Amino acid sequence: MSDARTALFDFSTARQRRHRARADAFLVQTAMEGLGDRLACVTRSFTTGLWVGAAVPQPLAGFASDWRVTEFGAGEILDAPAESFDLAVSLLSLQAINDLPGALIQIRRALKPDGLFVGALLGGATLRELRDSFAHAEIQTIGGITPRVSPFSDVRDMGALLQRAGFALPVADVERMAVRYGEFSALARDLRDAALSNVMRERSRKFLRRDTLAALIAHYAAQHGDDGKLNATFEVIYLTGWAPHDSQQQPLKPGSAKTRLADALGVPEHKT
Repeated sequence: MSDARTALFDFSTARQRRHRARADAFLVQTAMEGLGDRLACVTRSFTTGLWVGAAVPQPLAGFASDWRVTEFGAGEILDAPAESFDLAVSLLSLQAINDLPGALIQIRRALKPDGLFVGALLGGATLRELRDSFAHAEIQTIGGITPRVSPFSDVRDMGALLQRAGFALPVADVERMAVRYGEFSALARDLRDAALSNVMRERSRKFLRRDTLAALIAHYAAQHGDDGKLNATFEVIYLTGWAPHDSQQQPLKPGSAKTRLADALGVPEHKT
């Protein structure tokens, strides 16, 4: 459960905006296709599926016979019975969770032994150009920086978070996209359609000043544009983990190897 005193995101606002997200937003479609590719590689079928979000997209519906749709509610508590699902899927629904390790633990507890979790969320390099341009524009026009672009998770940390949450065989991989926009309003529209506008608790509630917006666009075009286009970076991190089960591969105990590394490499062994 997140602590309101230290919460980074306005969870209630984030949930409201996520319900208004467009299913055909290109970021949603991209992440959905990535989840589908990873699920298609699993050589088993799933009966009971847990969809963590607003609704199961049709392209992913066939990966489980029977879905239960739920999401994190007040206090970031997941409404799902323990050890009840073969499969759990999250499509960007973990993006504005304050207690991400706690959320992953709740998902793992909802899975039956040997149940699979796959999830997608945006990674650390996402919108780095926008973050830089906002900082430059606000320093120039108001003399300081306010929270404008939400922080994103780093792929190097996500595998460790899966392991910390109790998942077996955890994997975190990332796909990076470079998108070119003809105008800044198109980027803003894509972020709004995917429910990725600013939901930080300490965000300014005032409208963006015209001079700040002008400075933002000018800096963006000068530093992150070419041939009249604005470049934007997006990273999608894909998470995969299994609820532990005795049938899964287990790491060997230290000292149990039966072949020397020197023999495998074909080199002489030198003792230190």
